[in-house]
Amino acid sequence: MKEIPQISEAEYEVMKVIWNYEPISTPEVVEKLSNKSDWKPNTIHTMLARLVKKKALHARKDGRVFIYTSLVEKHQYVEQKSKSFLQQFFGGTLHSMVLNFIENDQLSNEEISELKKILSLREKKEGEK
Repeated sequence: MKEIPQISEAEYEVMKVIWNYEPISTPEVVEKLSNKSDWKPNTIHTMLARLVKKKALHARKDGRVFIYTSLVEKHQYVEQKSKSFLQQFFGGTLHSMVLNFIENDQLSNEEISELKKILSLREKKEGEK
């Protein structure tokens, strides 16, 4: 897996817009983020420039605007962050995290049922191989 750049929480909000609408121009990014945050256009421009510098985004000039496409796939980023979270808080093991949620009554009966369904479907899939 290729090296994925460190992305701040604010930059992640920008990346989500890029992933959902790429290729996307600077004014479009500003418009979409302005609708859901109180960020000023200059703040958004700064974050876009940082993401380009970090090699998370590619920017190409098209007339008077830049068009952005991601260099990091969303699933790769989420996978890396998930592994990092598990490592930092649960020694890298998923079962420790799930056990923590179950033992501290943080999962509802509906969520436990959903997990059972997911595991059951996974077992069936594995059995078909």
